Amino acid sequence: MATEQFDVTIIGGGPGGYVAAIRGSQLGLKVALVEKDKRLGGTCGLRGCIPTKQLLMSAHIYEQMQHAADFGVQASEIKLAFADVQKRKDKVVMKNSKGVEFLMKKNKVTVFNGYGKLQLPGKVEVTMDGGKTETIETKNIIIATGSVVRPIPGFETDGGRVVNSDHVLELKEVPKSMIVMGAGAVGVEFASVYSRFGCDTTIVELMPRLLPLEDEEVSADLAKAFRKRNIKQQLDTKLEKMEKTDTGIKLTGKTSKGETVNLETGMLLVAVGRMPFIEGLGLEGTKIKIERGAIQVDEYLRTGEPGVYAIGDVIPTPWLAHLASKEGILAVEQIAGQTAHPINLRLVPSCTYCDPEVASVGLTEKKARELGYDVKVAKFPFSASGKARIIGEEEGFVKVVSETKYDELLGVHIIGPHATELIAEACVAMQLESTAEELGRTMHAHPTISESVMEAAEGIHGLTIHM
Repeated sequence: MATEQFDVTIIGGGPGGYVAAIRGSQLGLKVALVEKDKRLGGTCGLRGCIPTKQLLMSAHIYEQMQHAADFGVQASEIKLAFADVQKRKDKVVMKNSKGVEFLMKKNKVTVFNGYGKLQLPGKVEVTMDGGKTETIETKNIIIATGSVVRPIPGFETDGGRVVNSDHVLELKEVPKSMIVMGAGAVGVEFASVYSRFGCDTTIVELMPRLLPLEDEEVSADLAKAFRKRNIKQQLDTKLEKMEKTDTGIKLTGKTSKGETVNLETGMLLVAVGRMPFIEGLGLEGTKIKIERGAIQVDEYLRTGEPGVYAIGDVIPTPWLAHLASKEGILAVEQIAGQTAHPINLRLVPSCTYCDPEVASVGLTEKKARELGYDVKVAKFPFSASGKARIIGEEEGFVKVVSETKYDELLGVHIIGPHATELIAEACVAMQLESTAEELGRTMHAHPTISESVMEAAEGIHGLTIHM
């Protein structure tokens, strides 16, 4: 039995939990962090954001080297060493995890390895490997246990020819063919990786477009870019049956018009379905409310139990690492007695690291119109950007959505080079309630990709220069 009492105990060491732990320590709190994995970093650091982006980087370099001659660089015998790609990914993941471990020590956060379970009031029981338990006494608790892959009935993964987003990170070789079930961020990113590695890739999506949550024009441009890269797309289709054969997988589905679709592949990646990981947390019999598998919280991330907060993928806000981090900070600042400001969910950026990249913040054009705004829209294509020409990445555009009454920026949508970096400027502009005119008048260095954001904003008032 632990005798020391903590001000806050955080269950989960992902980007929500470990960031909350650091901020709590900075604010003078005595912090405990409980993590079931042997390494810190959570899904994002160990099986999500970080390893996926490393694979994407390797795919990007491989593709660039094949076009080196376009830049006057002669390169021969370019080969993909997939085993080395995986080694690089593992090295980066380990380095990141060690970095989080160092930050825990630096900030005097006590880490408990094991599964955390609530024992209200004021206790968390930790079950370690081998079944040994330890009890933490604590004034406050933050649940940050994240999400896990949700099994899809009829499409059970086996880590062999039917894989999920965890399995596909650990492949020993590039499959000859792959069908990706789901065209959300996970699906299009892995399609982008393995198609560039030489895999014959097809995406199957229930909705009529790729990245269904993004602006419709962005989805259309991504579909066009994927066709150019020979990534096949079977949209508006529900897969109904999977059959394993001696050579691969047979799939049967139907379009929304009732047409039967038959597909065959060497490997199926099930890239849909995650669910909050709340199993074994001991929520039964508490005042914590669960709806559709997610913990319900108020705008300050408080559950129904006093002193118990929940953040990240276990609650029904967008499942994004950067949002989980900010939620962790909001929760722990309240525990430390700081003034709390609820998060504006309209200003949460969305980033997809496929090729070309996609990023957005704020309202889509369609959503802005549905909400009754008098909408003005302007686009600037990267084909008109000098810097985009220099780097040889001219696909895509920046789209600015604003309204006429106050010239308020409602949304910015980008598809193209460095979109996931460029979106930060739009986030700052919208956080500061900038107008389209102010963004357009802000001087941008030349030649840069970021000028395209300025030119798109100038377009709201018909003042774009380079188009």
